[in-house]
Amino acid sequence: MQPTQFDFLPDSIAGSLPELLPDTMSGSVPTVLRNIGNMLLYDPTAPMLFSSGLFWLLAIFFLPVYALLKSSRAKMVVFVVCFSLYFYYKSSGIFFLMLIGTSLIDWLLSWAIFRTRRRGGKLALMWLSICISLSILGYFKYANFFLWNWNLMVQGNFQPLEIILPVGISFYTFQSISYVVDVYKRRITPTRSWLDYLFFLSFFPALVAGPIVRADYFLPQLRRNRMATRANIYGGLWLILTGIVKKALIADYIAQYNDLIFNQPELYTGVQTLMGVLGYTMQIYCDFSGYSDMAIGLALMMGFKLGINFDSPYQSTNLTEFWRRWHISLSSWLRDYVYIPLGGNRKGTLRTYLNNFLTMLIGGLWHGAAWKFIFWGAMHGVGLAVHKACRPILNKIPDNFFTRFIFWLITFVYVSLLWVFFRAADFSDSVLIISNIFVDFDWRQFPQFFEVRSVWCIMMLTLIIFHFIPQTVADRCRAAFVRVPWLLKLVIFLLVIQLVIEYMAEEVAPFIYFQF
Repeated sequence: MQPTQFDFLPDSIAGSLPELLPDTMSGSVPTVLRNIGNMLLYDPTAPMLFSSGLFWLLAIFFLPVYALLKSSRAKMVVFVVCFSLYFYYKSSGIFFLMLIGTSLIDWLLSWAIFRTRRRGGKLALMWLSICISLSILGYFKYANFFLWNWNLMVQGNFQPLEIILPVGISFYTFQSISYVVDVYKRRITPTRSWLDYLFFLSFFPALVAGPIVRADYFLPQLRRNRMATRANIYGGLWLILTGIVKKALIADYIAQYNDLIFNQPELYTGVQTLMGVLGYTMQIYCDFSGYSDMAIGLALMMGFKLGINFDSPYQSTNLTEFWRRWHISLSSWLRDYVYIPLGGNRKGTLRTYLNNFLTMLIGGLWHGAAWKFIFWGAMHGVGLAVHKACRPILNKIPDNFFTRFIFWLITFVYVSLLWVFFRAADFSDSVLIISNIFVDFDWRQFPQFFEVRSVWCIMMLTLIIFHFIPQTVADRCRAAFVRVPWLLKLVIFLLVIQLVIEYMAEEVAPFIYFQF
């Protein structure tokens, strides 16, 4: 196949150009406009992601207009809400109307809660809002799961419902619930304008895959409406480039081998399987933290801070520390809105362990309507309970490099093995993959693996090294990028794009957490 003049462009853009250019050259303007219109309509086979070329083309137009409107808060809010709803339409189709409806119900009920004097009335309205949000989430995400399990119990003839899961519904549902609960507890007051609340709930950088943003952190920034500083703009660009490298360069590349292992685990040896498991452990981190970096960077360029969502989680020396570093916005949400309301650590030792277990069980179910996710969450709950129970003994062990390494190794192995259940198609595949590692393992296969998968190994090694660089070093690199001349920034940008094009897969894979 001969290369074309568009091979240097991402597939999402290059694939559209051959349709447009011949008509442009022949002067068929209506056809060109029709083709452009088709690109801007919702396509269920190609939802718009941060990794899609169309999004970045639209962002080129969005950011300058946003900057012009920033001085007028009302105009800026309307513009961003419209763009966010369009972004969600391109990601999930007609379900953008459900997002609008959810925001309106939340806003009206939040004001009803705020104005009601009786505590019982406030509580009833809060639970009404929560039940509405959870009912919508439950239908779209869990209806078939519960019907399928009910069918197994009664031995019926179950036919799955034709339900399309709206993108990002889990994320904005949690934001919705936290907003209403915070109004009930008087941590915040409801927004005066429904548009302000819709801005918060639909804010496109965090809409489809987080971070889960708290109203008490985000809404004051919206009220202040401060202009983005030079450090915000270039710091945000640095985060976006970092996210692109993590996702489009590293995660998508190493995923090509990982997918082989998880799709047909019976075909591979223990060494090959082990490397696939380690590969997925790093892939899911790069994929999700890469998305978070892009989301946080985009928001920062707009003058909004979303907070940190990942803090080198694989440096953790115990499971409690891991969940303080991994998906921080979800971990803190579960802590504040599930663990603490269940009683936290205020109800005695056994109740504390049970609350940890139930919180992680809910966290596992949040990730997906399947028993493998429930098992994954339950085992993390067990691990957290065991760690808390062993703390009196662990505190007596000397704190030195050797003990820290042992604790790190135990934590990393435990987390990595549980990722197998998260990724594998079902329990039987998960058991087969793990058993392959321990049963069919031959150290002598490593040199051959390194020879065949040299680029894969280099990427993995590079990723591991960078993961263990102290955060202070990463902060200094970001600050240095802000200070360097714009010409050097352009060179770095072009270098990143060239690397992505060089090693990218045939098509950009969806973000892993996009499905949640």
